[in-house]
Amino acid sequence: MRLLLRAFEKVAALVFIMPLAVGVYEQASAQDLRELYKKVDAAVVVIYTQEQDVVQTGNISRRVTSGGLGSGFLISDKQVITAAHVVEVANQVNVQFVDGEVIPARVVSLAGNADVALLELIWAKKNPVTVSLGNSDELEVGEQIFIVGAPFGLEHSLSSGYVSGFKKQDRIAPFLKRDFIQTDAAINTGNSGGPMFNLKGEVVGIVSNILSRSGGFDGIGFAATSNIAKELLLDNHFVWSGVDIVPLTGTMARVFNIPQSAGLLVERVAILSPLAELGVLGGSFKATIEGEELIVGGDIILSINDLELTFTEQNYLDISNILRDFTMDNVLTVKILRGGKILTLQNKR
Repeated sequence: MRLLLRAFEKVAALVFIMPLAVGVYEQASAQDLRELYKKVDAAVVVIYTQEQDVVQTGNISRRVTSGGLGSGFLISDKQVITAAHVVEVANQVNVQFVDGEVIPARVVSLAGNADVALLELIWAKKNPVTVSLGNSDELEVGEQIFIVGAPFGLEHSLSSGYVSGFKKQDRIAPFLKRDFIQTDAAINTGNSGGPMFNLKGEVVGIVSNILSRSGGFDGIGFAATSNIAKELLLDNHFVWSGVDIVPLTGTMARVFNIPQSAGLLVERVAILSPLAELGVLGGSFKATIEGEELIVGGDIILSINDLELTFTEQNYLDISNILRDFTMDNVLTVKILRGGKILTLQNKR
């Protein structure tokens, strides 16, 4: 713009006026962000997890307990939203508030493909500060947003940026839906599950992941939209299974000698989760197959409530209906392949 202005005789006055105007705008914007941060920060939480993992040294594998770190935000006195990958196979979840109070929590709903999860605190937070979900469909590219979380354990850190784009996958089965906001706001380890706010102080995204060549933040981050979180967690209440699974189809199904076209390899299982109570077992050692590192040796799920897994669109829709309607009071029957034998597991209700 300044190159064009230099064509005019009044450029000297305008060049000095323009930086002043921009400076005033940036000062006002920074002031608004400070006030917004003060209003919403107490609703942001740090999530500490304990989960079981497999460590392999040479040919020796062993299970170890490892700690995890993430962020989240309070939407009621007992409900916290976070990213699915933060708590998917967690044996223990603790939620820490800005005042230092720590309240244990359990996972009540989770949609892994969309990377969103809903936690319920074991007891209600007294005098809670909560935030509301905004309408993420109203976001536009170029709109300013800000993120609050715990990158590298640095609690209640703020980063700001802009909406860079949108990535959407709307499949026939609800639990396969994905809807992400792309942003240039800094996201690092520990930010996962933290809220992305618009300038009204509404949550429009849940921090998910980054694209990186360096291993650190390279300017491309993603957050699940608030609308997908509302649809899958609050409206449909998709059940938390407590397992880390890998679909096996085609060549991979043949490698694992599955007696049908597809199945689900169970890598890890969270203690006290629905499938753990059913008796489903996770893997015990790591292997690289077709360039993919897997935890193998665990059960392979062949069917759920007599519905054989084929991974066609209709099959996905049928599975979706089972997961949507399932409660802990329902009878659940799972057929698995374990050690070359087909077994049927069923909860006792």
